Amino acid sequence: MSNNVVETIQPIAQAIVTAHQFELVDVEFVREGQSWYLRIYIDKPGGINIEECAMVSDELSEKLDTMDPDPIPQAYFLEVSSPGAERPLKREADYENAVGQYVHIGLYQKVDGKKVFEGDLKEVTPETLTLDYLDKTRHKTITVDRKQISQARLAVKF
Repeated sequence: MSNNVVETIQPIAQAIVTAHQFELVDVEFVREGQSWYLRIYIDKPGGINIEECAMVSDELSEKLDTMDPDPIPQAYFLEVSSPGAERPLKREADYENAVGQYVHIGLYQKVDGKKVFEGDLKEVTPETLTLDYLDKTRHKTITVDRKQISQARLAVKF
């Protein structure tokens, strides 16, 4: 059900977001406890502000309320927000824009005894990512097959 809702809502959200020259980062429909949430993440160069999120929320809410049949028959909360400092990397452009930035990469299986790496993204190819990371006090470089990546996002370096 969750995937069907996302597939239905994504083009609608994309049209609204594109009309304002924003970027649609992600759409998710998730259940948390007893409640369902439709989350729309938007961005633009320099960052998105709360007024812009509210504008997209109002337009999307109005559009969804007028659709027949209702694409989301159960009760849900609509949230429109910035992807934040730890923006997920999902599309090819996300990875390319993240080159040179500090990222968090989670893997399906361990590589060198670890399933999680954080470091500077050095290179992106269609098949691999190359990351420079600290192992205790030593800099190391790892190249991972993109098929092994369970999740990737920008990270905040402490």
